[in-house]
Amino acid sequence: MRLINFAGRLALLTTDGVVDVQNASGGLFTADPQAVYDRWDEFLAWAATVPTTDTVPLDAQLLGPPVPRPGQLFAIGLNYREHAAEAGLELPETPMVFTKFPSSITGPVDTIALPSAAVDFEAEVVAVIGRRAYRVEETDGWSYVAGLTAGQDLSDREVQLKPPAPAQFNLGKSFPGFAPIGPVLITPDEFADPDDLELACTVSGEEMQKARTRDLIFSVPRIVAYLSSILPLSPGDVIFTGTPSGIGWTREPRRLLSPDDELITRIEGIGEMRHTFTNHSTPQ
Repeated sequence: MRLINFAGRLALLTTDGVVDVQNASGGLFTADPQAVYDRWDEFLAWAATVPTTDTVPLDAQLLGPPVPRPGQLFAIGLNYREHAAEAGLELPETPMVFTKFPSSITGPVDTIALPSAAVDFEAEVVAVIGRRAYRVEETDGWSYVAGLTAGQDLSDREVQLKPPAPAQFNLGKSFPGFAPIGPVLITPDEFADPDDLELACTVSGEEMQKARTRDLIFSVPRIVAYLSSILPLSPGDVIFTGTPSGIGWTREPRRLLSPDDELITRIEGIGEMRHTFTNHSTPQ
């Protein structure tokens, strides 16, 4: 199943076009893209039988984030070996977890204001929780995942890394627009192997990152099991699963985002996001 936020309304993307969920369900489900995760199992059963005759064409410019208001937004750092190496850090023994604030969420096609000249890119596969998960086993991890989408963990490195220690990951990665996700949410059953997807990003036509999720140190089920061993995960929670090597901050010379850039993020089987940027803003 392919779920989208189409002009602010929950919709299914089919081979015939876009199906508005509220209209097609006769009001059984609301148009709110966030509300569906609280009724995920019921929604899956309904979506398997929905007719696809009443559709409208897809306009990518109208796509919003498939999870616009997550209750919790987690991110995993240093989850690819080569990324840890380029950062000069030891491989973690357990997932290195930080958070991004939900107000940083934006859609797959947007213009984002740069707060400084130190904003970096991080292409990631994003997992969305579909069922309450607490103390679940790794072997059951996928059964708690509603689906996968693409994400960018945009980061103002100066804010993230400035003293005092420890680093200010949460703040440096939570400016408005710093958590773009989309264009669609794909349920795990749609993939030949949800543990082996290619992800890549380009900046103004130059490829910066390219890897496969089979190289993750901690897989999606492992992350779900680890997080849920500490706190409950709720339907609609979002997990950025980590970025591969190729970030701009560690390049020589550094390659950071500017108002002239276009950032394209691609995930195999999911699609691509396109983002442009405005002039650096001055903090108030």
